[in-house]
Amino acid sequence: MSYKYSKKKILILGIGLTGISCINFFLKRGAMPKIIDESNKPYYLDKIPKNIQYKLGSLEKKWILESDLIIISPGVSSFKPILIEARMLGIEIISDIELFSREAKSPIISITGTNGKSTVSTMVKKISENLGYKVYLGGNIGFPALDMLEKKSDLYILELSSFQLENIFSLQSKIAAVLNIKEDHLDRYPGGFKQYKKTKLSIYKNSEICLVNAKEKNYFFKKSCKKCITFGTNDSDYYIDNIQDKVFLYCKETKILDISKTSLYGYQNYENALVSLAISDAMCFPRDKAIDVLSNFSSLPHRFQIVHKRNNISWINDSKSTNIDSTKAALKNINTKGTIWLLLGGDKKSADFNILKNYLEKLKIKVYCFGKDGMNIAKIFQKKSIYVQNLKDAMTLISKEVRSGDIVLLSPGCSSKDQFKNFEERGNLFITLSKELS
Repeated sequence: MSYKYSKKKILILGIGLTGISCINFFLKRGAMPKIIDESNKPYYLDKIPKNIQYKLGSLEKKWILESDLIIISPGVSSFKPILIEARMLGIEIISDIELFSREAKSPIISITGTNGKSTVSTMVKKISENLGYKVYLGGNIGFPALDMLEKKSDLYILELSSFQLENIFSLQSKIAAVLNIKEDHLDRYPGGFKQYKKTKLSIYKNSEICLVNAKEKNYFFKKSCKKCITFGTNDSDYYIDNIQDKVFLYCKETKILDISKTSLYGYQNYENALVSLAISDAMCFPRDKAIDVLSNFSSLPHRFQIVHKRNNISWINDSKSTNIDSTKAALKNINTKGTIWLLLGGDKKSADFNILKNYLEKLKIKVYCFGKDGMNIAKIFQKKSIYVQNLKDAMTLISKEVRSGDIVLLSPGCSSKDQFKNFEERGNLFITLSKELS
């Protein structure tokens, strides 16, 4: 189907990288969009071409209701009353990923999940490149999806958040994978976890091959795709098993990778590698090439990354941890007789940190809580926790008490947006301070 945009009244919501990519997309197709941002000082305001009309500070009702087509950025909630009203009036509301899906000519691998999606997406990209494919990774990581259309490609990889999946209708993936679904972003969804889960699962619609986590079997229906591949449990197509204290990745009953011969650390990364192998096999890539890439793969920045080690004290940057489950996964990866100094806090997005209470009580741990919801989180862990205003204050206090054999872990379980531009800025501050304070 060929889509014409030149005669439509087009409105873009959000002046971020996504919004700028949407402006460029429409200008190249002869359309002149308008754009709105709810911030009074959006970061990329200077990137807007001079001939584009824009409004700042709030959603302009008149502009919204007179539009034919609205492109909504991931940071803008689809459930705002004015957007619900627009839908009821028949105004089309879509995402940049929907625009991309309408135009893409190369096969698409789509990956989502509460945790691990950036790592899996990067692993698959590296495997594809090792085989000589021209491949681009975009969406929630890498390029804005629409920018990838300008590049000659054999394969697209989309890393998709639930926010990006809210307004997609034409996506037809060669392979779609949902890595896991844990409680997250509950402040975004009026229908709570059930609605968040449904949004994640929408990635399977119209997909040729669906990669399914068998540990979360209650959420999947095989009618969603033509072919289903499972992972995660010992009766799955792909699984992880231990033999005499060694960890191996299996396909069916065939041992395919000895983890001890890789640079991978932590169960979450073992499972990420497992899924990447499953995707590689489904694409009919030579397995030895995939194994070669995974054997030499190092953790992505800000994802359980040992950034400093001195006086037998390890400082681990897991700033990408923005939900409770990712914090729990990080703690499970730690094996020490010393004390764990956990840095927790930020914007908890309505999550219930009581879930962690029983787990933390079993550990030799001290919890330093900071940021917008730090005080409320600290109250949950009582004797094991202390509240401080910010990350620097917390690390300064920890540096005075930490001892040989201890581990300092930044795994906040919260969004960074209360005190930082993004999780990268939060992680970079942790790296700088860990070296200065130790």
